[in-house]
Amino acid sequence: MRATRRLWRWRSNPLRRREDIVEAWIILAVWVVVVVGGTVAGVVTAHAAADMLAQQRARRHPVQAVLLADAPPMTAWAAGGQVRESVRWTAPDGTSRTAWTLVDGGQKRGARVVVWQDDRGRLAPQPTSRAMGAVEAGLFGTGAAFLVAAPALGAGAVARARLDRRRMARWDREWELLGRHQGPRTA
Repeated sequence: MRATRRLWRWRSNPLRRREDIVEAWIILAVWVVVVVGGTVAGVVTAHAAADMLAQQRARRHPVQAVLLADAPPMTAWAAGGQVRESVRWTAPDGTSRTAWTLVDGGQKRGARVVVWQDDRGRLAPQPTSRAMGAVEAGLFGTGAAFLVAAPALGAGAVARARLDRRRMARWDREWELLGRHQGPRTA
């Protein structure tokens, strides 16, 4: 019985108001949504992201390609020292393919470069490593948890602010009634 009273602080308080009980239920509901909903959303999103990244690793393969033209020298604005140039490689079905991709700048025509292709032989970005995939999945999960928690916390804060305004308006009415019975104010 004592534990119940400690957990539910407004249960036997003679000064409790209806707004206090509503506020207690709002706080309880918000925390249930934040803890349970945020956890579920985070775990589901992290697992989905990890599965997607694992599928990418399974479906993308490195292949040797040949540079078809001299790559321009690296420039200050080149992303990671790489420039866009045309390469040729052999697809899984044995056909020769040509496309543009990022290669290290300054390489000569005929140089061998490693490119990544998907199962259909199309160029694809290098897949995320297992370690980086785990980090990314964790970040996606954390983001999903915050996306569930933020609206719940915001709605709870708005509801509590409205309850506070109702309490203050009620106190103002009560003080006004009390003031009429006490006589004129002196200050």
